[in-house]
Amino acid sequence: MSDIPRQRPGRHVVVIGGGISGLAAAHRLVTGGARVTLLEASGRLGGKLHAGEIAGVPVDLGAESMLARRPEAVELARAVGLAERLQPPATATAGIWTRGSLRPMPKGHMMGVPGDLAPLAASGVLSDEGLARVARDAELPPTEVGEDVAIGRYVADRMGREVVDRLVEPLLGGVYAGDPYRISMRAAVPQLFELARTHRSLIDGVREVQRRAAARQQAGPVFMGIDGGIGRLPLAVADAVRAAGGEIRTDAPVSAIGRDADGWWVALDTGRLTADAVVVATPAGAAARLLDGTAGAAAAELATVEYASMALVTMAFRRSDTAGLPDGSGFLVPPVDGRKIKASTFASNKWGWIADAGPDTFVLRTSIGRFGDEADLEREDSELVAMSLKDLGDAVGLAAAPVETRVDRWTGGLPQYPVGHLGRVARIRDHVGAVPGLRVCGAAYDGVGIPACVASAHRAADEILAALTPLVPGAGSGE
Repeated sequence: MSDIPRQRPGRHVVVIGGGISGLAAAHRLVTGGARVTLLEASGRLGGKLHAGEIAGVPVDLGAESMLARRPEAVELARAVGLAERLQPPATATAGIWTRGSLRPMPKGHMMGVPGDLAPLAASGVLSDEGLARVARDAELPPTEVGEDVAIGRYVADRMGREVVDRLVEPLLGGVYAGDPYRISMRAAVPQLFELARTHRSLIDGVREVQRRAAARQQAGPVFMGIDGGIGRLPLAVADAVRAAGGEIRTDAPVSAIGRDADGWWVALDTGRLTADAVVVATPAGAAARLLDGTAGAAAAELATVEYASMALVTMAFRRSDTAGLPDGSGFLVPPVDGRKIKASTFASNKWGWIADAGPDTFVLRTSIGRFGDEADLEREDSELVAMSLKDLGDAVGLAAAPVETRVDRWTGGLPQYPVGHLGRVARIRDHVGAVPGLRVCGAAYDGVGIPACVASAHRAADEILAALTPLVPGAGSGE
């Protein structure tokens, strides 16, 4: 294979992976003075952030919002020129379809763990027996959590399985599409883990957190979207990378990476690219394959990361046919109820920009599939649409036929964070950190949300920049 020479020796970084993590790393690197080449195996940038349209209305076909009270993603959007397009949801009122009825999501909880029993009782989400079992938390002796514990197991021990199955699981599943009886509380809900360590009663701990938040009068929306779709974010970041001198290549799968006396090399179908540092921003399986020859212990750990798959069914209706739908943003569905869909989002209610773009159209989405419950994803698109319509009819009485539908399958889309995940991540970073000029980032490490992915990317990029500091312009290189 022919070598592609370095144009500016001593500061070239190759980023592998064109999802939001890889793009955020490339942006941080190029604005920090490095020369950057980003390589994406597919023909599209953005990963699970994907803007599209249905019935002429722009929609997100993947993730649709980002946590606004964690700053990294919103700050990145502003840095790449999207400040004026940032929009909070038009409504945050959600429901939960359980025990045969669509019920209001009770207030006063932390990821489904209640701090106030009154709204929980009023919602009807739990049976009388389930409510009585939750209340026992205040009487039980402390429960040890050790170094880590599954959130479902811990909460069930304190409050009973019903609150886990009907509240914690659908809420946590909306983030991880996982099993709460396997998911690490320390990794997935660290604030709750700290409460479990410091409070005898979970109810008291959650209530105290809510009191402190009210005293601070924390302002601003919890979540934020982007006019035109969150899928615009990776495209804007890519434009900013290019404008700063970075190079981005799609349809550029990497078959191997390695180090020799001259630095790093990256093998492509078209030849071999050389660099001074490499950031691997791919899902864990691909990262394991790439790191096998240079950081074998890290590759072995990455190979153990499991992923959940899901499908998003997006449907457009005539607005006149949806007049009877609730006004909220949608509803969650506990798997324990045995339905096919796991959630539905009323996108035209939730996002003003969708309503404005299609005033005569109503767009909604459903999700199907979670970790360990993926058999339905083998069905045809038409069957997933039919499943969604059946459940929507039972839940909210929707009887109309959609004018257009589309199904987007996110196979292996969501990494799972089992008990011990943070220890695994620490070991991976130790092994990778021992290899000069190599870093990893992405959803498999510090969180699956967009802000967590951006933070992971910035951490990797900052560590690379620190190592390259003497060679980056304006940092004592003399250039």
